[in-house]
Parts: sequence; C-alpha cells; structure tokens
Amino acid sequence: MKLTKKSHACIRLEKNGQTLVLDPGAFSEEDAAAGADAILVTHEHADHFDEGRLRAALDANPAAGLWTLASVAEQLSAAFPGRVHTVGHGDTFTAAGFDVQVHGELHAVIHPDIPRITNVGYLVDGAVFHPGDALTVPDHPVDTLLLPVMAPWSKLSEVVDYVREVKPQRAYDIHDALLTDLARPIYDRLVGGLGGAEHQRLASGASAEV
Repeated sequence: MKLTKKSHACIRLEKNGQTLVLDPGAFSEEDAAAGADAILVTHEHADHFDEGRLRAALDANPAAGLWTLASVAEQLSAAFPGRVHTVGHGDTFTAAGFDVQVHGELHAVIHPDIPRITNVGYLVDGAVFHPGDALTVPDHPVDTLLLPVMAPWSKLSEVVDYVREVKPQRAYDIHDALLTDLARPIYDRLVGGLGGAEHQRLASGASAEV
C-alpha cells in the first residue's frame, strides 16, 4: 500500500487503483477526502470528522462509501442511503478492496469532568492501524502504527508506552497539528529512542510504502 500523510490525523491509503481515506477532519486540507473510494471516520470530534468534506467527497463519487460509528453515521445516512455503514468493535468489512477490522469503543479520557464519547480504531489489511483518539491495542500484530503523538488527552510517557505495548515494526506520527516545530525534535528523540520501534514522521503530502 501507498500511505500518504495529510495534515493532523488524516491518512490516505492507495492500493490497486483504489483510495481509502481515514479521518479527513477540519485540521486537514480542504481536499483531504477528494477522490476517495472509501472513507473511515474514528469519531465525531471536528479534527477527525468534517461533515462538509465528507459530503463533498461522497457527492463527487457516487460509488464511494463511509464506514463509521453511530454518532457520525446518523448525521449523514439520510443524505446518502445505503452508502453510510455503522460499525463497532469486533466488526470486519471490506471497503474499496481494503480489509478492515474495527478495534476499540471509547475515546481517551480528556478530563474526568468531560463525558467520554465513542471512538473506534481501524486495522487495514492486517497491517496499518489508526486508533483515532485512543490508545487501543488491537489483538492482532501491527506492522505500521499511526501514532497520535500530541493531544489534550495524552502525555508523552503514555505515547512511548503505547508503542511498546503495540510493538509495531514502525510508527508514523499522526495527531500532530498542535505540535510546534520547536517541540518535534524532543518527541522524535523520546519516541524513537524509547518506543522500541522504527519511528518516522512524514510531512503533509509525503508518502511511504507500507
């Protein structure tokens, strides 16, 4: 697969002429979901789910589908009958030729005073795992972990321990729009040095084979 990093938590995967897009949210480029054959959304927060971007992508490709949890699906299912699929932990499905497993149920704790919402992660082709806003450990080996490196709900020691627990071959940074260039070398050094896996950071628009 070809993996292309978009801003923040959005990733594009391409295989056999098909494109799968994960979490094209408000912090990602306006065209982050353009040309998608399938779209996966982990949860309802705006930096992962932008309704306008999804509507535009689904309008542009009548064959495209959306797979997501109920809180997102209910906002779009009426406009795109038969094309919006509700999924949850333990589900498996095929989207645009990609085999997907769903892992996880809840968003990470932001603060005890803030109610937790639902969140799911997606393991694509048994190789690439996008956890959304949670540190979910799938019950399956992971080659490539899309690693949320900086968020209001996490601290760096937890990020390092998450890499250690998942034990991927490599980890690519996501959820990094709020991370300044000044801080990046610190994160690179600690995650790369302590995580126990190859640690990579792709600029927005850059690609790698996975």
